[in-house]
Amino acid sequence: MRNFENTKKVVIKIGTNVLTKQGTIEIDEAYIRRIAKQVAELLDSKRQVLIISSGAIGMGAGQLGVGNKLKDTKMAQACAAVGQPLLMHAYRKAFLKYNVNIAQVLLTTDVLNNRKSYLNLRNSIETLLKLGIVPILNENDSVSTEEIGSAFGDNDKLGALVASKIDADLLIMLSDIDSLYDKDPRKFKNASRISEVFEITPAITKSAGGTGSKHARGGMKSKIQAAKIAANAGCRIVLANGRERNVIARIIDGADIGTIFMPKRKLSNRSRWILNSSAAGTINIDDGAMRAVRNKKSLLPSGITTIKGNFQTGDVVMLNETAKAVTNFSSSELKQLAGKHSTQIRKILGKNRRDVVAIPEDIVIIDY
Repeated sequence: MRNFENTKKVVIKIGTNVLTKQGTIEIDEAYIRRIAKQVAELLDSKRQVLIISSGAIGMGAGQLGVGNKLKDTKMAQACAAVGQPLLMHAYRKAFLKYNVNIAQVLLTTDVLNNRKSYLNLRNSIETLLKLGIVPILNENDSVSTEEIGSAFGDNDKLGALVASKIDADLLIMLSDIDSLYDKDPRKFKNASRISEVFEITPAITKSAGGTGSKHARGGMKSKIQAAKIAANAGCRIVLANGRERNVIARIIDGADIGTIFMPKRKLSNRSRWILNSSAAGTINIDDGAMRAVRNKKSLLPSGITTIKGNFQTGDVVMLNETAKAVTNFSSSELKQLAGKHSTQIRKILGKNRRDVVAIPEDIVIIDY
């Protein structure tokens, strides 16, 4: 379970509260140097490492002295733009000491939702890893078109999506939250640490609580959600206190620290892309159609009841609230086809059209 001897690809997510000095938003460069040393040791052992780093908004806020004004999205975007080079400079200095090159990669949700850019990003990251370079990723808050905090939501989710994308063996989430507990340890002195999680039950999700601090958006709830995403890639996840001594090396050595989340299933790369993409709309289907898609059958127009949203051919959509699929028809076309037999598709829409709404390979049941 905690044997990582054969682990070759490691994603390390580092939270804002771990990167900064206690009680401040000032970057702790000594801590980054300790992380760089541990990562360099992983590279020496022929492993590939990618870092998801928070901290840019907090660093920018500290540099600009804006304090509590971060509730304003434009100010937060400005802080991210100011803080990002400061953060990368700190990483570059730390890693150069160990002759390790780093690369900066900034992402928005659009990059991951579009299949072409998704694959281009994957190829870019794979090339960097093969060259022995450590990519350092963060959400591009300064240009995000969504409200900050609602795009990826936090870097926990981003870390899980990236781990899924590159087929990582292990995702390490370093946080000021040291483990999952059976109850909130801040409220209950008798709370017990949970060392292993084999299934993320509704009870675990409910007990996870809310979000993080003012400058750090992730809390236990976001880490549980991230664990669900990574688990579908067959990736093990370890949540641990980032301030534990030599924490990365100890995790790789199998030390019983933090909480390990075991994967539930391993989906194909395309299935994971479908599952993790934002749905452009919803196709509501009847019980018979849902049984069919659960049994790996194609979705036919006869099982469609209603359509919600405006979407195009090739978009990812919800099937009720139970599955996601890549649709062969737009929302306007499906409104014409709903309830009709497959043989009527070409009569209604013309020749050279597919005879199913979605094929089994493009349908993914939401199993969490």
